[in-house]
Amino acid sequence: MKHLFYLMGKSASGKNALYEYLIGDSSLELAPLIPWTTRPIRANEQDGVEYHFTDEDGLRALEAQGRVIEKRTYQTEHGPWTYFTVDDGAHLSEDRLGIGTLESFRKMRDYYPEGYVVPLYIEVEDGIRLGRALKRERKPGNHRYEEMCRRFLADQKDFSEENLLEAGISRRFKNEKDKESCFREAADYIRSIQADTRQN
Repeated sequence: MKHLFYLMGKSASGKNALYEYLIGDSSLELAPLIPWTTRPIRANEQDGVEYHFTDEDGLRALEAQGRVIEKRTYQTEHGPWTYFTVDDGAHLSEDRLGIGTLESFRKMRDYYPEGYVVPLYIEVEDGIRLGRALKRERKPGNHRYEEMCRRFLADQKDFSEENLLEAGISRRFKNEKDKESCFREAADYIRSIQADTRQN
């Protein structure tokens, strides 16, 4: 069986950096699971790379086709933004790496065969995480402080210990002092699951 390794964590925990590290490790042979969104494309993004970008009409068309596995809508200061995953018919044919929320993980886990979706939860102490988020928003062109605060508070609720335990997530990858060690640990964990799959 192939696997979808599903990366999760609160905002500013280093999910994107870990994602790039794992995708860049050719020995893992991971294909990206590219999500969809209705939010506007940003200056440094390309359609079909970070996300597939669409609008509300595009989302409704995909839903009418029965291809939307999960979706979540956030009320941001810029209006509602929806993020969602589309079944492209190829998910089970290769090991993939995705990134999302705890709620999207649950829906993906329930949609696919048991054992296909493997959680990778990255964890950072809240004070460190908030400092990283503030540093990022101080950069030129950012300064989205209200959105930063909204995400921080929402993540506290969404990724509560109760919710993590209910979702069956016990393994944590701590990204606080030595990110390289954290990243290597996650890569080794993926290799161990791939090896077990090949043996069975």
